[in-house]
Amino acid sequence: MKLRLAAAAALLGLASPAFALNILLSNDDGLTSNLKALYEALKADGHDVIVSVPCTGQSGRGAAIVMYSTSVIISDNDKTQIDAEGGCHNGAAATGAPAVGPFTKAGYTGGDYNYVHGTPVMATMYGLDVLAKARWGKAPDLVLSGPNEGQNVGRVVNNSGTVGNAQFAAGRGLPAIALSAGSDTTDNTGLANAYSAVVAQLSVKLVKELQAKAGSGALLPDGLALNVNFPNAPTAGLSWAFSRHGSFELYALKFNNTPPYGIGGAAGTAATAAQAEDEALVSKTKVSVTAMQVGFDHRPAGQQWLRLRLRDLLSK
Repeated sequence: MKLRLAAAAALLGLASPAFALNILLSNDDGLTSNLKALYEALKADGHDVIVSVPCTGQSGRGAAIVMYSTSVIISDNDKTQIDAEGGCHNGAAATGAPAVGPFTKAGYTGGDYNYVHGTPVMATMYGLDVLAKARWGKAPDLVLSGPNEGQNVGRVVNNSGTVGNAQFAAGRGLPAIALSAGSDTTDNTGLANAYSAVVAQLSVKLVKELQAKAGSGALLPDGLALNVNFPNAPTAGLSWAFSRHGSFELYALKFNNTPPYGIGGAAGTAATAAQAEDEALVSKTKVSVTAMQVGFDHRPAGQQWLRLRLRDLLSK
C-alpha cells in the first residue's frame, strides 16, 4: 500500500508541472483592481506570470503601435492622464521614470509587474520580445489580455485595445484570450474590488478547462483567439455560454459634432431573435465565449466570391 501511495504521489508530482503555464498578462487599462486580482489568482493556481501593461489607460487604441515616451515618462501624447496622476495610472511609476520597466509602486516591485508608456500592443510586444525571453527564454504558453473595465462586444471589438492585444499575440501563433468585465469592477482607491476577484476566479476556471481538454496539445487552434465577456455584478456560479460577434450594437457609437467633440451615441436598440447568441446579449447574464479569427482573411466562400466577381480583372 505504501509503495502504491508513493508511486501515486510521484506521478502527481510529475503531472502537476505540466499544468503550470508561463503566462503573459496584459491589458489596455494599466494597473487596475482587475489586473491585480487576476495576477494573484493565476499565481495561486501555480502559474508563472509576467505582467506587461500600458502606463496609462489606453481604451479604444485597438491595434495601434505607438510609444508615447521613448526615453523617460513625459506628459506628451497622453498629457492629461500623466499630469493628473503624476505618472502611470494608480502610481505604477512616476513621471521621469524610464519609458519601460518594472513598477516602482510599493508592493509591486518583485519584478513581475511591468509597464510601457505606449499603446496596449506596445506593452504586449514588450512582454513577448523582452520580458518573456528574459524570464523563460521563449514565448509564453498563454497570453491573457484584461480583464477590461467594461465589456468589449459588437463592432467595438475592432477598436478595443484589450482585443488588439489578443489579436497581436495570436498573430504570432500564441494562444490568446481577451477578457472583459463590467465597469463596476473599477477600484482606483484600494485596487480590491470584490467583483474583480470573482472575474479572476472565473478566468482561472476557463484556463483550467482549456488545459484539461488540450492535454499535451495546444490550448487553442492556430489562427483562433477567444473574446470572453463577463456580465455586470458577476457571481461565482455564473453560467457559461457560446456567443458570436453579431450585429447587435450595445454602444451604438457616433461622432459628437458639438463641443466637446468626440464620442457620442446612445444604447443599442432592442435585439431581434436572430441576435440571441450575440455576445452583447449573452454577456448581460452569462459569461460569453466567442471564437475570433486572427487576421482579415475571409472564409473560403468569400474568397471564391472575389475570384468570380473580379475574374476578368484578376486574369490580366
